[in-house]
Amino acid sequence: MTQPSLFGAPGASAAVANIDGGSRGNPGPAGYGVRIERDDASVVELKESVGIATNNVAEYRGLIAALAWAVQHGVSRLHVRSDSLLLVKQMCGEYRVKNQGLQPLWAQARRLAQQVGDVRFEHVRRELNGEADRLANEAMDEASTEH
Repeated sequence: MTQPSLFGAPGASAAVANIDGGSRGNPGPAGYGVRIERDDASVVELKESVGIATNNVAEYRGLIAALAWAVQHGVSRLHVRSDSLLLVKQMCGEYRVKNQGLQPLWAQARRLAQQVGDVRFEHVRRELNGEADRLANEAMDEASTEH
């Protein structure tokens, strides 16, 4: 008889995703950045401009990108780290999503999180989210040149 792993099912894949989103002006040219580190230490970076949007919309777009990537790559345990206290509290069910523009993004993120399985959210200080912030700024630079 073997003892069950403390780290989940055999073959289960895990990752940590640092996410960030922002806008230059609120709303303004917006983008997100995501830095994912898989349990095998490989790193994936995602970034995208999202046009003219608020910083909260950009934060959610980053979360959705990280969750969609996890679903596509068979990640069953995802630790999401964000410097957006609002996003973390809303995803944990501690805050209601009152903004009508965020409600569909929140619902999409919840559906994707259910598909992943084990998703944990952690609020981190901005200075601990530097790589995701760098990617988000690159995406905002792209959004600024597009508009």
